Amino acid sequence: MQIQFDMQIKVIKNEVEYNQALKRLEEIFHAPADTHEGDEAEVLSILIEKYEDEHYPIEAPDPIEAIKFRMEQMGMKNKDLAEIIGYKSRASEILSRKRKLTLKMIRNLHEKLKIPYESLLNRY
Repeated sequence: MQIQFDMQIKVIKNEVEYNQALKRLEEIFHAPADTHEGDEAEVLSILIEKYEDEHYPIEAPDPIEAIKFRMEQMGMKNKDLAEIIGYKSRASEILSRKRKLTLKMIRNLHEKLKIPYESLLNRY
């Protein structure tokens, strides 16, 4: 079996190369998986993702925003949050940033709302 590999793919080092890679990926994005262009699209996707991770990192949300987002997703009210972290007044203090999360609260939020520890442990 002979492998033919004649793609002109290289590491993306600057914005010009990044934009060229994006343009090429757009052209071949819907190529079938087991084709030359499909393989090229897969490799380009990996290179683009690496460049974006290094040059456009996305910070994890602060803990309060993560909690509010998850509550919204789940249709929760403050009283529902109070059942997870303690008293209703404590839930209001947390959401208004007047009180910090305790380790026990973080564990409960992670367990019950599936919020990643990385988000809950960020400074705010």
